[in-house]
Amino acid sequence: MNWRIIAIVASLVPFVIIAISFDVSPQDIFAVGIVNFLAAFAAMMCKLFLQGIKFHYVIGVFNGKLESLWKTIFVRIGSEFVTLTTPMFVGGEVVRIYWMNKRGMSTAKASWIGIFEIVTEVLAGGTLAIIAGVLAILNGYAIVGVIVLATAIPITGLWAGLFFLTAKRTFQVPVSIVNVVVKIRKEKGQQYIDKTNQWMNDVCTMSRENMHTKEVRRAFVVTLALSFAAWIVFGLSFMLIAAGTERTVDAVESILAVMAGNAIGNLPVTVGGSGLTEFGVWAYLNHLSDFKLELPTNSVEWNSIIAWRIATYQLPIPIAWFLLIKMALRKYQKVE
Repeated sequence: MNWRIIAIVASLVPFVIIAISFDVSPQDIFAVGIVNFLAAFAAMMCKLFLQGIKFHYVIGVFNGKLESLWKTIFVRIGSEFVTLTTPMFVGGEVVRIYWMNKRGMSTAKASWIGIFEIVTEVLAGGTLAIIAGVLAILNGYAIVGVIVLATAIPITGLWAGLFFLTAKRTFQVPVSIVNVVVKIRKEKGQQYIDKTNQWMNDVCTMSRENMHTKEVRRAFVVTLALSFAAWIVFGLSFMLIAAGTERTVDAVESILAVMAGNAIGNLPVTVGGSGLTEFGVWAYLNHLSDFKLELPTNSVEWNSIIAWRIATYQLPIPIAWFLLIKMALRKYQKVE
């Protein structure tokens, strides 16, 4: 329980620093309007529900029904608590694999389904971020564009490359890591290595058996489409916040800015990308072209950025926390 509280508190620190540094008061944040604030929050929850639908669909295709649609959606949302409170937005897939395993699915199949689902998520988000980065460079704000591309391309390429390579070769723990683990833990270490190698072998075997089937190709297209839809809905959230301010943002600009900020938030510096994501959105929308941070006369103000981040990040965290405890980590009777 303590680590969850620490993670939530740590995610608030950048807000406080930004508010103090740029003299943003609570009144400034509330100035965006309650309707716009709730609309942005609704967009974020819609994104999470679309992710839940995708998760339920993938399980149904490769394993068959585990739980009802609503329960599966709640588990998917609950797993986002871990994603939102760790650097680089990782960890949620581990929760989902754990849950599927507790419902009777083999670890190898649960892992493969978890990887399949997260790869489509990364590919869709990464593609939109790369488009945002390229357009930033073409429009003259190269610093922001280069940072976005420098984070989006490696992450997207790594996930996609490893996933598709599992169908062509069997991965094992690198010898250098094996030597270190065995030296430290000896027999126990060798047992861990053997189990890890067996798990990786099983996952790669599943990829080879399934990757080139029509069923997998169809599922990949459907899940990728759902992932694009989820990210686009999330991207529109800033447009909804900005509608209550003097500096409005159109749909395309909002999507590109949010995806650029999300890509920068993947840097392993802060919890849930706090501070980095806000800066990325602010920099992208203000078209920063150099390190002097010179802003246009119609610049997006920090009150809009903070209000957006609270609506799409801080508010979903306690909801995801509740669903994590009540749904994803609840005790199940062993399924034979």
